[in-house]
Amino acid sequence: MCGIAGLVLRAPGPAWVDYLAGFAQVLAHRGPDDVGFLMVGRRESIRSRDITSLGDFRVGLAHRRLSILDLTKTGWQPMESPDGRYHVVFNGEVYNYLELRRTLEAKGHTFRGASDTEVLLAAWAEWGPACLDRFVGMFAFALLDTQDEVLYLVRDFFGIKPLYYTRFQGGLAFASEIPPLLGLPGVSRRVNPGRLYRYLGFGLTDDGGETLFADVFQVPAAHYLKVHLKDPDRLEAVRYWRMELGEPMGLSFQEAADRLRELFLESVRLHLRSDVPVGAALSGGIDSSSILATIRHLEPGLELHTFSFVADDDSVSEERYVDIAAQATRAHVHKVRITPEELVADLDHLVRVQGEPFGSTSIYAQHRVFRLAKEEGIKVMLDGQGADELLAGYMSYGGARVASLVAAGRWGEALALLRTLSRLTGWERTWMHAVAKLLPTGLYPLARVVAGDSLMPSWLNRDWFLERGVDVHPPSKLRGWVRERLRKELLETLTETSLPMLLRYEDRNSMAHSIESRVPFLTPALAEFVLNLPEDYLIAPDGTSKAVFRTAMRGLVPDAILDRKDKVGFATPELRWLRALTPWVERQLGDEFLSSILALRGEGVREEWQSVLRGKRRFDFRVWRWINLVAWTRAFEVEYA
Repeated sequence: MCGIAGLVLRAPGPAWVDYLAGFAQVLAHRGPDDVGFLMVGRRESIRSRDITSLGDFRVGLAHRRLSILDLTKTGWQPMESPDGRYHVVFNGEVYNYLELRRTLEAKGHTFRGASDTEVLLAAWAEWGPACLDRFVGMFAFALLDTQDEVLYLVRDFFGIKPLYYTRFQGGLAFASEIPPLLGLPGVSRRVNPGRLYRYLGFGLTDDGGETLFADVFQVPAAHYLKVHLKDPDRLEAVRYWRMELGEPMGLSFQEAADRLRELFLESVRLHLRSDVPVGAALSGGIDSSSILATIRHLEPGLELHTFSFVADDDSVSEERYVDIAAQATRAHVHKVRITPEELVADLDHLVRVQGEPFGSTSIYAQHRVFRLAKEEGIKVMLDGQGADELLAGYMSYGGARVASLVAAGRWGEALALLRTLSRLTGWERTWMHAVAKLLPTGLYPLARVVAGDSLMPSWLNRDWFLERGVDVHPPSKLRGWVRERLRKELLETLTETSLPMLLRYEDRNSMAHSIESRVPFLTPALAEFVLNLPEDYLIAPDGTSKAVFRTAMRGLVPDAILDRKDKVGFATPELRWLRALTPWVERQLGDEFLSSILALRGEGVREEWQSVLRGKRRFDFRVWRWINLVAWTRAFEVEYA
């Protein structure tokens, strides 16, 4: 795991060298172990640990190294191929690099060191961009082809690793995070109105190719960009992988569980490859407990450390299950407890870490978990991110399954499942989710108004958004009677809505503490297998969520965890925290701060907050989104003109 950055200039010259050095300094937390630069001119190129000016400098690459595999100098970057044609700065891991290395050696390639970066270079030299289909990993890298005079900006299948870019006064720049790019001449801090609406209205960020900054973009997941050195304004976007939904596989339930177990164990085995200590984030839920149990199954003698947030509210605390999972695996348990005052003290720092607004205070809990792991000397963590989107773990998916049954004309099964789910704690609103999903597009906005949840609530400045051409519509493209609704919604949340922002939160929180966080649920093989199972293997007729995965993990994970019916995660007692912080909240929502955010109606925001406090309006994460937007605007001097 590392930080990468670079420049491609329209006109050669040394004027921009200091900006490249500045990129490396700002990204130091992502790679505190080493630094490297590549400066490319028309007649020569220089690789060094110190920035070196070239009179005809036209391409520069910067790398901050967090040493995980091959801790020796042979893993130093920027790395070049033996023939000098290719140069790369790489952030992430190719977990199956040992298997790829053997294949490449059989084809005549030789290797100086033991890093996956060197394998990546050889794979690109052998197969070109087609090598990406062979990778199991998470990655964002910039690969310079000096022969074809092209720079490739590449991002992994799910967008686990970030890669941003912008056009500036001198050409094109890219980096692992947004803040380094904001200091370039010609890059404004104007907000992206469409993205702002998605965030404020639905809490969504990070999908596709845009960001909340109008002038900063990201390479979409499963894409690479070709940047032509002779014309850096000319970008070609290529999608190299797409998850497809076919007809559900004809495996029996037990056959599916057995195969899922094989795939999951293999994924965890690959994700354990490291030359530094490995730990695990543990919420006490099925996903993180399964990772922990699988690690112990694969590595019986490993000294295993887990890290957990423990809420001081019994309604969201999972401490009991954390202890059960840790005891069963003989893990050393580390726990963190948080007060609302600590959140206030750390908020500005956390906003700067994230770079863009985030959805709830649970992101702070995650941040503190990684801080604790760093204090204990852990450099690699395994985490269950993506499992809920893949295995239908969220409660709203119950409504999607009911909608699938209705669309298929299976009314009796739909009613039976609805009754069952509505009796489960936390799933009482399943009927509302199902009805909302079945409504045709034309009726959906009206239904939201009737439910007191308008697409343009009174606290948004409607005129501001409409003047900027924002299309006011719900984020999901799935409306009405859609067959296989659950599987299609899982694909949508994996690629467009839920998962992209969660991956950003995790990347920034982990890398802020120089920790590589790995997510073994997110491999193409695992995702394609699960999404092509029958829907009732995921949500069973008796209402059991993640049904096939629970069966797959029997014998590894304690039954007390596999038999859980609730869903918590790293949840925080958000409303109670905000009530305790009422004076602070009201300062944040005062005119002093809100007056500059033209997209919000300050009076409407304050009225809504008072209604929430008095219990007249339902609490949800919109309150946090207001506060977070204020902090983000202040931290990055965001413009709303």
